[in-house]
Amino acid sequence: MTFQNNPLLIQLKKKMILKYPKIEGIVKSTKKNFGFLETNVNKIFFIPPKYMKNVMHGDRIQGYIKIEKNREIIYPEKLVVPFLTKFIGSIQKKNNFLFIQSHYPYVRNLILCNSKDIKKHVCEHGDWVMAELTEHPLQKKNRFYAIILKFIVKKINPLAPWYVILARHNLKKSSPNVHITHDFNLYHNEKNRTDLTHLNFITIDNQYTKDIDDAIFIKEITEKKFLLMVAIADPTEFVYKNTKLDKIAKKRSFTHYLPGFNIPMLPRKLSEDICSLKPFLTRPSIVCSVVINIDGSISTKKINFFLAWIQSKSKLTYENVSNWLEKKGTWIPENDYIKKQIILLKKIYDIRHLWRNKFAFIFPDKPEFRFHFSESWEVLNVSLESRRIAHRMIEEAMIAVNICAATFLSKKLGFGLYNIHSGFDIFNAINVCKFLKEYQIEYHPQEIMTLEGFCKLRRHIKEISNNYINYRLYRFQNFGEISLTPRPHYALGFPVYATWTSPIRKYSDLINHRLIKSIIKGEKNIIKPTESIINNIILQKRRTRLANRDLEDWLYIRFLRSYNHKKKIFQANIIDILRNGIRARLIQNGAFIFIPSFYIHNIQKELVFYPDIGMVYIRNKIYYRVSDIIMVYIVTIKFETKKIIACIA
Repeated sequence: MTFQNNPLLIQLKKKMILKYPKIEGIVKSTKKNFGFLETNVNKIFFIPPKYMKNVMHGDRIQGYIKIEKNREIIYPEKLVVPFLTKFIGSIQKKNNFLFIQSHYPYVRNLILCNSKDIKKHVCEHGDWVMAELTEHPLQKKNRFYAIILKFIVKKINPLAPWYVILARHNLKKSSPNVHITHDFNLYHNEKNRTDLTHLNFITIDNQYTKDIDDAIFIKEITEKKFLLMVAIADPTEFVYKNTKLDKIAKKRSFTHYLPGFNIPMLPRKLSEDICSLKPFLTRPSIVCSVVINIDGSISTKKINFFLAWIQSKSKLTYENVSNWLEKKGTWIPENDYIKKQIILLKKIYDIRHLWRNKFAFIFPDKPEFRFHFSESWEVLNVSLESRRIAHRMIEEAMIAVNICAATFLSKKLGFGLYNIHSGFDIFNAINVCKFLKEYQIEYHPQEIMTLEGFCKLRRHIKEISNNYINYRLYRFQNFGEISLTPRPHYALGFPVYATWTSPIRKYSDLINHRLIKSIIKGEKNIIKPTESIINNIILQKRRTRLANRDLEDWLYIRFLRSYNHKKKIFQANIIDILRNGIRARLIQNGAFIFIPSFYIHNIQKELVFYPDIGMVYIRNKIYYRVSDIIMVYIVTIKFETKKIIACIA
């Protein structure tokens, strides 16, 4: 009989355990071998190295409290919820055994692993795989053990960061594998479509855009009225409801745009060829025509949607059009027809922009950064991409026809996929008014809970140009949502709003396309979309956002490690105040940095952080607040946690 299996000792151990108080919490690891247990009652208990071997960061466990060397420690007894189930990790080879190191930075355990389908010699040290934790030391067997489920990418593959991040967030890494042929009867609805191929539609996109989904034609009716026609590519002509292709698009919900890389919602043959509004090729489309008055208002009684054939007469780029309007460079429109369309589009932009500034609200642009890659996918540079006049012209036209779509769907059906924003709830409206009073700005909660009052407040704050006040208001606002029924979009300042201009790239727009098309064709008993569709769209949008964030963090680490940043001073914009430091963004390249408290002020007791109000006090005086521009230098770059640590210069 072994020592471990001695029934008398086991019984004695159980009796001893009953004497100690039990507690439940979540394990937190440290850089060293010890850890802590954080409980629901905000108490923290020490876990010695000998016990940390049996748990990992993030595990929810039960244990009992022991006293050792006059200190309370936790003895882990039972696993409640493991932190790892399915996870991504890199292969580590030791003594002919395979181990996996989790991609989660604070999980430092090397996990013994194996695979039924992948042979050992196929996996090299550093290769990336997906695995499932099947054994835990607090369960039946006294070890961590995982089964490899899927091989992801070789370590030496330059696209490894992209594939790892996509796998981690359960996103596809390639376009749908559906065979597309011209067996689609492209002309089966020809009689139902108006032939507009004689009109001078133009497209304006980035230089390398292939999935072109909108084209514009404008006619000056009188000196005080313009006819705006926006033609949107019609993938519903090929993607029928409940088909295999539709189910794939529904599941993906979006074309995912990552730095240097995109994964289409639809097969590239459709999105970049058959449906794309390429120049001089006849394409099926849904057209919205609307009259824009000289004061910038939309004639809601003159909104019309119809099916059409269109032919783009020119593929223009944002850069060329902007340069021409700003009298830069050598590019000129190829003929007077194209020139006239650009000039008319600029006129519509001017009057619509003025109208929105006066009656709605226009948010200031957020900085956008572009990664520049070598042929081997190394980051060469990161540049700030300014949105120029051509971007704004197209955006203004798309916003106008999105308002038209929302109005059309509301009137004809009373349902669709609407983008909504409810401004402030009553609790936050009261707090907003209290906060504004500190700056001698007087508003009543009931006033700013109306669409008109909300827009008035936002325009007021924009005029006084106080970034800190703007930040605080933003923190009080509700989040944007998607609704099946029409409701206001406070943040944009519209009574109703629904997007439909990117059906090649967004499933929500594809749904609105189908609804609009059903109305045009006079169909009866049109089926309302379900909440499950909205839930999936929200899920996929969140996954895409997180994937972008994680990949950019990885790429910034790569870039700055190869970049001579030592002794270089950067400007940074404070974006958040935490309990133990400042989060900021480098203005030059957009990298996110963290400034811990000890790199802000060397006397810690004089330093106080107020995350709720976005301020840092030193010796009872405000020293830093959100929206401030500060000077920093980089201290260290942590690849494992993808964090850039900086110090105030």
